[in-house]
Amino acid sequence: MTESNDRITRRRFLKRSILAVGLALGFAGFTSSAVAEIGEPEKEDLKFGFIKLTDMAPLAIAYEKGYFEDEGLYVTLEAQANWKVLLDGVIDGQLDGAHMLAGQPLAATIGFGTKAHIVTPFSMDLNGNGITVSNEVWNKMKPHVPKMDDGRPQHPIKADYLKPVVEAFKAEGRPFKMGMVFPVSTHNYELRYWLAAGGIHPGYYAPHKGDITGTLEADALLSVTPPPQMPATLEAGTIYGYCVGEPWNQQAVFKGIGVPVITDYQIWKNNPEKVFGMTKEFTEKYPNTTVRIVKAMLRAAKWLDENDNANRPEAVKILSQPNYVGADYDVIANSMTGTFEFEKGDKREIPDFNVFFRYNATYPYYSDAVWYLTQMRRWGQIAEPKSDSWYDEVAKSVYRPDIYRKAAEALIAEGVLSADEFPNFDTETGYRSPQTEFIDEVTFDGRKPNDYLKAFPIGLKGEEVI
Repeated sequence: MTESNDRITRRRFLKRSILAVGLALGFAGFTSSAVAEIGEPEKEDLKFGFIKLTDMAPLAIAYEKGYFEDEGLYVTLEAQANWKVLLDGVIDGQLDGAHMLAGQPLAATIGFGTKAHIVTPFSMDLNGNGITVSNEVWNKMKPHVPKMDDGRPQHPIKADYLKPVVEAFKAEGRPFKMGMVFPVSTHNYELRYWLAAGGIHPGYYAPHKGDITGTLEADALLSVTPPPQMPATLEAGTIYGYCVGEPWNQQAVFKGIGVPVITDYQIWKNNPEKVFGMTKEFTEKYPNTTVRIVKAMLRAAKWLDENDNANRPEAVKILSQPNYVGADYDVIANSMTGTFEFEKGDKREIPDFNVFFRYNATYPYYSDAVWYLTQMRRWGQIAEPKSDSWYDEVAKSVYRPDIYRKAAEALIAEGVLSADEFPNFDTETGYRSPQTEFIDEVTFDGRKPNDYLKAFPIGLKGEEVI
């Protein structure tokens, strides 16, 4: 039997099984009204892209646990070489959707980089990143870092303690180079946020002048390095530090080549991280398929967090496979199971380092989108001043809680998840309450993006243009 025929036979078997269960239970229509309303998937065979990072886990789990197949979806997961290749694959239709940097759908939609209307109905996780520096830099930073009673460094470690090192490099004529994964990545913005909070200017972009290096007026020069290549690039001395997702900070610890100094959880507690992105055209052409994708990923996210992360060891085993992340089990487990190792042997409890479901992690909040847009404006990727209403309009054109709600309500109707595990959809505005837990103690109110930008001593604000 060919693979295609085998797949068709399996589908027929599943559908007949569902019908049989329904008849056995005595229901004339086994599917709930919510499921019936969603309808059959318009497209069953799908290919999704991802980058080899632990926060692609909802995709891997939805596949491995059969949640996609439960929705009548037959998915292929394919690792991509880098974020640009991944985005291009979604835009040109080679990929039906992908694990994306939260900034990618926003940047594409407003035309920074490749222009395309990308949307997200699902946020994949909170937190999950770290900033690592080379051993040389850490040894120079360490004398400036306050100590706890037991002699270990006091966390969070601010960029204030890196500033003397950067100044010393500058005095020696050595450019202080750091890596991040993509110009519109969370990692770029988190690294810039941390540096600027410590008085280190990370540089401006000036796309209207043809300068997209992001190094204008910079004290630290940031450049793109694909996540799996970060440790090797650090070891080669090409960069002196980087911001990346796991397991590539912990890999530096295991290899003895660098020290993670801070996690993004310590820069902005429970910050939004990756999203699942698709073209707007896909969601309009295949609305039932889109909702069913979100349903499967919601179940995967819940599985990853349920019972106080009890399933994480199994998740780590899955992710360590070469077709997913492909790092050693112990390297992935160092952060995925609720701890994080800084200096070798200095392992600390951070149970929320990776969050996939709790705290409404999966909900696509407009305010999350607005934060990313403010950082694009702050560093010049959005060259001209924009009104508060512009931020709101862009956020609502990209983040799609309406699709999310359909998926969630279908799962609630099926008894798979409960209403108290989601926001109150009747009152939810899509804007979080003002958030205060940032390393520089600046409050973020997504409804007032321009006021937020004015609060920073470093960065564009108001009518300023580079």
